[in-house]
Amino acid sequence: MNSPVAISAQRARTDSDRWAASSRFIEIIADPWYALLIKLQHTVTSATFKFWEQRRALTMHLPITTNAVSSPMGLGSDSLPVEIDLFGQRTYLADSMQFMLEYGCRFHKDGCFYLMPSFRGEDADATHLCQFYHSEVEIVGGLDEAISTADAYFRHVANAVLVDCADALRQHAKGCVHIEDALAVSAFPRITFDDAARILQGDSLLLTAEEGWRTPTRAGERELLSHFGCPVWLTHWDHLAVPFYQAFADPQGSRALNADFLLGFGEVIGLGERHATADQAAAALELHEVESAPYQWYLDMKRSYPMQTSGFGMGVERFLQWVLGHQDIRDLQILPRFNGIPIVP
Repeated sequence: MNSPVAISAQRARTDSDRWAASSRFIEIIADPWYALLIKLQHTVTSATFKFWEQRRALTMHLPITTNAVSSPMGLGSDSLPVEIDLFGQRTYLADSMQFMLEYGCRFHKDGCFYLMPSFRGEDADATHLCQFYHSEVEIVGGLDEAISTADAYFRHVANAVLVDCADALRQHAKGCVHIEDALAVSAFPRITFDDAARILQGDSLLLTAEEGWRTPTRAGERELLSHFGCPVWLTHWDHLAVPFYQAFADPQGSRALNADFLLGFGEVIGLGERHATADQAAAALELHEVESAPYQWYLDMKRSYPMQTSGFGMGVERFLQWVLGHQDIRDLQILPRFNGIPIVP
């Protein structure tokens, strides 16, 4: 069941001051739901490091500032970078440091990972946060290897949640049946975007279409989850709907070697194969009408050290929203952070 604080938040969804209230940090101390949330955060972190240690991947200590955002304002981008003035230098807070993980793979061929904050310029809503924790990895290999690795990672972390937190989940949240049911699926189905579009039948409430690309709505993602009755991989999106760095799936560059893992309320893991060469990446920048100058270093890296890598990122709060069976991701921050709203502490 939901906690008193969580229930009161559900009744005040339109009140943005709810999460910024000066008394909130005191109120939640007595709420066992938030004590469970902290335990879950610890479990995800601990399980993540154990998983990658078993696979000999190395964690990287990276900055939170960048001049080359990984979700640039290209044609199909749905992510707004957070620009700041840092001592007179125009820069961005990291939306992801995936590029640096690609760089790390040039040093360490068993892969590199991190758990660190990501910053986005969009307004928060029931499934989006302005600041969230990102569990990201880059490995040497292609799309299929990345999906297999992401499957194993998801199962490892979900199992750790059951081991560490089952009793508390049954007492203070949705319980464990949905986690057990997901883990009981021997192989999560994969569906291409073209096949998914046929299932969604062009319904504009489920699938939006721009000139050159399509994207599923949250309702569309949930429709696909309902159709399959379990978590599902949605692969081979229209290339203009994904960031430029995803590899081309066909000579025309119309589809991408990428995949989203749909779970609970929608996408929880985003995954893709990268361009192996500088020429491929440069062609994608041009296709997406993204200025190439900030990514010259990225092209130089691929020109000097061409390498086939793939990677994925899991939004930790999205994963925990599914674990808790909670309706609003904004409750899943011990210390909320929203763009343009001062919050203490």
